[in-house]
Amino acid sequence: MSKKAVLLLSGGLDSATAGAIARDQGFAIHALSFRYGQRHAVELEAATRVARQLDVAEHKIADIDLRLFGGSALTDNIAVPKHETVEEIGLGIPVTYVPARNTIFLSFALAWAETLRAYDIFIGVNALDYSGYPDCRPDFIAAYEQMANLATAYGVENNQRIRIHTPLIDWSKAAIIARGHALGVDYSETISCYDPTPQGLACGQCDSCLLRQRGFNDSKITDPTRYA
Repeated sequence: MSKKAVLLLSGGLDSATAGAIARDQGFAIHALSFRYGQRHAVELEAATRVARQLDVAEHKIADIDLRLFGGSALTDNIAVPKHETVEEIGLGIPVTYVPARNTIFLSFALAWAETLRAYDIFIGVNALDYSGYPDCRPDFIAAYEQMANLATAYGVENNQRIRIHTPLIDWSKAAIIARGHALGVDYSETISCYDPTPQGLACGQCDSCLLRQRGFNDSKITDPTRYA
């Protein structure tokens, strides 16, 4: 029987690659996505496509509403920043950061993992080619993993540790794309854009689009993204 893993699946490039790595390592994937009050539903459509592509054992979509708190361009009436080049992306934490999102998402994944008796959680965070999010850093992941092993009954009662896998955390976008391409990820099924059109076309100018474009360019792999 395959060992089980919970995968946080957004429908983006990074989570699709993390899922492909988990599959390559022999895990039976239980994918978890969120309808969290984000301004666009196309990422959930992409997550559903990626889940099929990864042949996951199960795909759940959890409903939570982070619009209750706002504070982010993804959940509030705040404009998504647009730029012409990657070099224009500013320093510091951008307005597209959703307060405590990865902490919340990992907590849902941990709850599901406990009921599945799964000791492995995969998340596609990246601390190199990213937009300054504090919950993508190795220190955060290490602290969360320590907490997970203290906070769950199965973590306390069993000898096997719960692991938060971050296979992409120190990779460039180009390296992520190259690895996913080698594992057969169809990136045309993914979307990374913070401000896509209702038809699912990427804006091409938000931080995430620009980093994605540079990654494909640096990897010498054709970018299959449909841009507006």
